[in-house]
Amino acid sequence: MILEINNLTKKYNKHKTGLSDYSITLENGILGLLGPNGAGKSTLMKIIATISKPTQGTLVFDGVDIVNNPGHIRKVLSYLPQDFGVYPNLNAYEFLKYIAAMKGVGGKGLNQRIGIAQAMLNDPKVLIFDEPTVGLDPEERLCDRRLGFSSLV
Repeated sequence: MILEINNLTKKYNKHKTGLSDYSITLENGILGLLGPNGAGKSTLMKIIATISKPTQGTLVFDGVDIVNNPGHIRKVLSYLPQDFGVYPNLNAYEFLKYIAAMKGVGGKGLNQRIGIAQAMLNDPKVLIFDEPTVGLDPEERLCDRRLGFSSLV
């Protein structure tokens, strides 16, 4: 998995620039963005999540331009914004079902995903997953096993 960001700029108007000429290549691993308020961290994340479009520059995920083809990264991306909101007319289960539908996730695997989500609700110090991928399709199980989710303590 490779994300190439080249000369990325986001201008909100002629007086406000959120990101200026930013380039980086990201591969598998963990990355933390640190910087002062207004440095462009949230702007960069919104662009990568395809919520916002850059004014100029390119984003290429595994060889595909995601500015012009956002669906390519949306299939494998989850994004938690700084200000996460829910729809007040939906209960938690309905909200998760709605988000699952938006991401194209459904069928029998949905209940298992909701089970995984509920296990993490209280930010536990010890989290035990006993075969959390049971009920997910084989392709999803293979991906989860690569991430080490066979059985975690």
